[in-house]
Amino acid sequence: MKRLNRDAWLAVFLLVFCGFMFWASFDIREPDYGVLAPSVWPRVILAALSVLCLVYLVQSLRAGPAAPGDEAAEGPDSLIGYLSYWRNPIICFVLFAAYLALLPILGMLLDGIVFVFVLLCALGGWSPRQLALHAGVAVIAVGGMWSLFTFGLNVLLPTGTLIPGI
Repeated sequence: MKRLNRDAWLAVFLLVFCGFMFWASFDIREPDYGVLAPSVWPRVILAALSVLCLVYLVQSLRAGPAAPGDEAAEGPDSLIGYLSYWRNPIICFVLFAAYLALLPILGMLLDGIVFVFVLLCALGGWSPRQLALHAGVAVIAVGGMWSLFTFGLNVLLPTGTLIPGI
């Protein structure tokens, strides 16, 4: 019998989690007003995540078990090695925590632009050319999404106390 690798176990866990969350979405209260039920978007996102997790499972099953002595499978053996190995995810989580902490102060638009810009720079580099590219991507992506939700879908997004109304 073929032994499963860690990626396969993680994919199975994620599929079970997506299934549980999809099942839990049936407990979302249905209001008497509105055209679209509040449970639609969580279910769409969970369906997309489930498809991606299924692809992840298939790829991990094709890869087979990790070879003994494979350092990538075993992971780092010291704290410095651990922090170096997981540097990018740690940066993402720390910046996201800062984004959440600053959301009431800056509001969705400004905080989103700052978050995307700093995250792109932290992961992609700080050269002058990259700074301009990252700023453009942050303004266009977050500004476009904010405009779509604010004006197109009439969704009330969090506003900040620094500049009220934005």
